[in-house]
Amino acid sequence: MDSTMKAVVKSRPEFGAELQEVPVPDPAPGQVLVKIQQTSICGSDYHIYKWNKWAENNVEIPQIMGHEMAGEVVALGCGVSSVSAGDFVSAETHIPCGHCYQCKTGLQHICVNMKILGVHTDGVFADYAVIEEVDVWKNDPAIPAKFASIQEPLGNAIDTIRAGEVAAKNILITGAGPAGLLSIPVAKAFGAANIIVSEPNDYRRELAEEVGADFVVNPLEDDLEAIVEEVTDGTGVDFVAEMSGVEAAINQGLRQITPGGTIALLGVPDDPVRLNLTDDLIFKGINMIGVTGREMFQTWYIARRLLKEKKIDIAPIITHEFPLEDFAKGMELMQSGNCGKIVLNP
Repeated sequence: MDSTMKAVVKSRPEFGAELQEVPVPDPAPGQVLVKIQQTSICGSDYHIYKWNKWAENNVEIPQIMGHEMAGEVVALGCGVSSVSAGDFVSAETHIPCGHCYQCKTGLQHICVNMKILGVHTDGVFADYAVIEEVDVWKNDPAIPAKFASIQEPLGNAIDTIRAGEVAAKNILITGAGPAGLLSIPVAKAFGAANIIVSEPNDYRRELAEEVGADFVVNPLEDDLEAIVEEVTDGTGVDFVAEMSGVEAAINQGLRQITPGGTIALLGVPDDPVRLNLTDDLIFKGINMIGVTGREMFQTWYIARRLLKEKKIDIAPIITHEFPLEDFAKGMELMQSGNCGKIVLNP
């Protein structure tokens, strides 16, 4: 095995990152070493790249970036028994402590001592990466590596849509970034009646139509309320999947929900958000659900079945592939918004 590898390293508290040659890590007890086959860029990776407030508060530099991946196990740390060398795997990115109240009561994904792969630990934008055994997910060999590499964000979409119990319901998705785009085929697979997508970016609105949205709206130019009223016969949508983290989108979404409906929030705002709780939430009896990552590991089983049985087609959502060395091109596309999911190949 090589003694060194290339890796994308966040080395300075400023915009950007560097491709560096670094030592191949050794797996500690309870860890596995994975040779990365494909990895993909998440919005949080871009936050670290541009070094926003959230990154400043969570990332200790220098650190290898990235957390979405598919690869092959090549070495085992002491005590590892659930996987073997040669296994084709991906990684859950929540690293739970295993002993807090949440972990002990089936809520590992919201562990109070949570660490996140590629945020609080070295990540996977590299030739090799160390993964905790608890987070290793064995992939079905029938799933292509590029699809396997985006199961983690696919899980975000799955859990957000699951929160709405969307079968035969009219739904609104606010934000058609990668997670919002992934939520469209998921909602279709789960039986949603009408899927309305609100997205200001032209490129992503076109993608939303391509992957199956029934109605696509530019919230900066179109009358979203009038469109929702027409589609739902004046009732309002039953469910909103808020994927943008934008204050205006959150408030627009709340106003479109029928009384007694549900909103699930996955998008993460950069700043505190102002809401009209009295009129848009309390008096309407709205259910508001926060979604963080994926349930461990129910969501992963759902993702595997959807992909293996070809119940969803996520190929159009992977719009760009680059060698790892060209990671900056991917970050530029993330900044512009003119992309879906971006895959990097070490």
